[in-house]
Amino acid sequence: MPPPTFGHIGSARPGDLFHSRLELSLLGQHRPRRAGVCATAAHGAESIILADQYEDDEIYDDYFWYAGHGGRDADTGHQVSDQELTSRNRALLRSQETGRPVRVFRRIDAAPAPWQFRYEGLWRVVAHTYGPGKSGFQVYRFRLEPFNQAIS
Repeated sequence: MPPPTFGHIGSARPGDLFHSRLELSLLGQHRPRRAGVCATAAHGAESIILADQYEDDEIYDDYFWYAGHGGRDADTGHQVSDQELTSRNRALLRSQETGRPVRVFRRIDAAPAPWQFRYEGLWRVVAHTYGPGKSGFQVYRFRLEPFNQAIS
């Protein structure tokens, strides 16, 4: 596995479109082809995908709450169990500790293709919570803000 890369990769800049998760992976922008978090618990999160699949995600213009990993039914998107402190959730906590930038990609509708992924730029994890989500199960949630405007 290559060493982690934090920040922009190559010439990619906010607003750039990628045609698939495979393209993101091959270009090293977001290496996992399925997981929404590219990370190691030791170094933190390099990149995440906002795919509108977690009911506890909340997305606003200037920040968003990203639901942690685990406990979700793959078919319905609903939480069916409490989340645990998995390596991906630990990595997001580590990102909050270090303040390193996280690349964010958002899945968007792109007819006639099923979807594309838009690069939203660099963001920073500034806070987290662990509490009941919309389905009543314990969920990690991570608040991200634009890297240049994040709380120190």
